[in-house]
Amino acid sequence: MAKQLKITLKKSIIGRNQRQRKTIEALGLKKIGQTVVHDDTPQIRGMIHKTDFMLDVEEV
Repeated sequence: MAKQLKITLKKSIIGRNQRQRKTIEALGLKKIGQTVVHDDTPQIRGMIHKTDFMLDVEEV
């Protein structure tokens, strides 16, 4: 079974550039405090790396 990551949006996307907004949207996050669970893949890790200052990430 693959590892999973629990990703929570902790900061607003207001005032962020378009690339960061699209990355957050692609992760499935819309509101502050919203949490999603994704498989731990290199693609998801890259998206997290680009916006890590806005996210809280835990391994499940």
